[in-house]
Amino acid sequence: MAGRLIANLIIAGGGILVRAAAQAYRQALVNAQRQGVTQESLKAATRARQMTVEEAEKILGIERNMSYEEVLRKYNHLFERNEKDGTFYLQSKVYRARERLEQEWGVNLEEATGQKQQQAAAEAQQHSRTSQGQDQ
Repeated sequence: MAGRLIANLIIAGGGILVRAAAQAYRQALVNAQRQGVTQESLKAATRARQMTVEEAEKILGIERNMSYEEVLRKYNHLFERNEKDGTFYLQSKVYRARERLEQEWGVNLEEATGQKQQQAAAEAQQHSRTSQGQDQ
């Protein structure tokens, strides 16, 4: 009789544990789904909080009609200055401002500046060739 009572208690207790584990697993899945939604909304909010073009111009201290070379010169000055004497936060703001302007203009400032310098050198070379041909 005592053995039967112990067996019933073990079976009943085991059933309770199995149901509790199943319920905990279901709740964990629900929590994971909720947290996933929260993470997605956080990512969306981060994407929505991009730096504006006006903000980038203020950070770099530039005007809309400046050339790529001038903007790159200002960027390099601020970036190097904050590398030596400033903070990482300010340096990253300067970098993000440059990224935002490049995104807006659809151009890489360093590449565009390099291409313009190459074009200017090629034009100067062409001009010197034509002037040499006229001198002869």
